[in-house]
Amino acid sequence: MSTDPGGGRARRTAGEAYDAAVDQVTRHEELVRLLAEEFARADVSLRELQTRADKAGGTRLPRATCSDMLAGRRFPKKAVMVAFLRACRVPEERLPAWERAWERVRIAHLPAAYRTDRTFHLSGGVESATATPERAPTEPVQAEPPQTEPAHMGPNPTESERAKPARARPARFRGVLRRRLLPVLAVVGALVIIVAGAVVWKALNGVTDDGRAFGPGGSSRFTVKIDPANDGVRLIRRLDANVPWQRAAISVDGVRAREWKPLRGGTYGWLDQSVDIPAALTTGRSSLTVTNTFVSSVWDFNEFFYLVQQKINGAWSTADSLDVGDPRSEAAHGYRITGETFHGTRTFDYPPSARHIG
Repeated sequence: MSTDPGGGRARRTAGEAYDAAVDQVTRHEELVRLLAEEFARADVSLRELQTRADKAGGTRLPRATCSDMLAGRRFPKKAVMVAFLRACRVPEERLPAWERAWERVRIAHLPAAYRTDRTFHLSGGVESATATPERAPTEPVQAEPPQTEPAHMGPNPTESERAKPARARPARFRGVLRRRLLPVLAVVGALVIIVAGAVVWKALNGVTDDGRAFGPGGSSRFTVKIDPANDGVRLIRRLDANVPWQRAAISVDGVRAREWKPLRGGTYGWLDQSVDIPAALTTGRSSLTVTNTFVSSVWDFNEFFYLVQQKINGAWSTADSLDVGDPRSEAAHGYRITGETFHGTRTFDYPPSARHIG
């Protein structure tokens, strides 16, 4: 049973946690991660987002632009980001926090000279500056070679000849190619290496799992087997850490035991979280009925896999496991969920050095 009938306080707490997560954004990759999270929760295609924006009028959302924004390849304009969030059905009262986050990241991305030597301000969502437009920080400023008049052979040219455009000089053309083309080729080569490395990393470390999630007023319940000779039980849960600040109360056989503490979130996607259940609630019992009740989250509380460990004679060993999303495993453990907000499959990485369950 929910500790907050109607979920009112839970929704307010979730909203506060949501604003807190957005308000902590200071880097481009953090902004990209939260935007990708909203896109995942919207559960729509880029084509649908484009259609929604077209129907709403105003700023358009081309699919290529959204794809570049979600991949972190391009820093979005503020109007594009806001239109994207509206198309994802983010409530209007949440948008000011996103706009502030955009401004912080935008200012942080400016070259140091631009931030210190020039006047820059953000007013009403419009950028203005008293200097010339900024040059991309990754594009080095090249000094042009001095222009000299070539030596003329024969008589001085006439006025009509002077008006004719000079022919391209092969040596200068090769210099331009070296200065402008080679850096581009170097960047393209680096991107190919990075993408290839990411594909290899995903193949070696990616974990695919199906699971479920529940929101305010929701809960999940399941029964696991243990040895009555145990001296304590440990629950380990695989979660999608792209949803930060997940918090839920844990009850064992109807008695409040512990709580899943909120985590800020993970860079790789998957995280494992463990909670120790007091021996007073587990010793002498051959099974436990565990209930998780939603307390707060930016969006919802998700669960993909549970590993149950027990302590016997001072050593920990595996007692049982529940694969959430697997019909046979759920049926064997009497799994039930209320207030479900998600049921599907995710593929993420664990941190490189993490040992994980499942």
